[in-house]
Amino acid sequence: MTLLEVNGIHTAYGISEVLFGIDIKVEDGECIGLLGRNGVGKSTTMRSINGLTPPRKGNIKWRGQDIVGKATYDIARLGIGFVPEDRRVFPELTVWENLDIARRSRGKDNEWDEEQVYALFPELKTFGERKGGYLSGGQQQMLTIARSLMGNPDILLLDEPSEGLAPLVVDKLQEQIAELKSRGLSLILAEQNLNFVLDLSDRVYILEKGEVKYEGTPDEVRANPDLVKRYLTV
Repeated sequence: MTLLEVNGIHTAYGISEVLFGIDIKVEDGECIGLLGRNGVGKSTTMRSINGLTPPRKGNIKWRGQDIVGKATYDIARLGIGFVPEDRRVFPELTVWENLDIARRSRGKDNEWDEEQVYALFPELKTFGERKGGYLSGGQQQMLTIARSLMGNPDILLLDEPSEGLAPLVVDKLQEQIAELKSRGLSLILAEQNLNFVLDLSDRVYILEKGEVKYEGTPDEVRANPDLVKRYLTV
């Protein structure tokens, strides 16, 4: 079943247009990768979906309903979670308080709570009383994902989740995101880390200058070094 459809969206910041007719879709339980260099429109695509930067043209359908123009908090209540690139933990709140403030029941079976997110991110339980501003970058990334899970989303948008993290932390984070996928959570990963995305995704879209230039499977991307060189290498 198609969960999310992005159809021909054009999005701009003021007079500066960033997206030029983006089309992507996500099936229920699928992990989609958005690949591309800095500034090609990955983050703007995410922001268009969650309503932070609504598109000027095109539509975005969630379970068949057009959500363009809805407030970001209403989009979140529909089941679309967002993990921003800059994490945005509440620095003066403890880990537990960061989680508790995001708690939202949506009447689903086996909903996320503290114990479930602590089982996925054991380090957070260890630092449950530590303020968010005193966590390491990796711990803040775990907390941001865990906080999003407390809203019990049906899909999670992760914007550059591995950026700025040490390799060992990235490896652990990849395992944790794979666990979310195994539980049936739909995912969109916007990343520059090619192997991180290819290892997790079912399909990938490659963006260049605000347009989708390629859609295919991770194996197809790996088998096409010219594609990687053209659109993904610096």
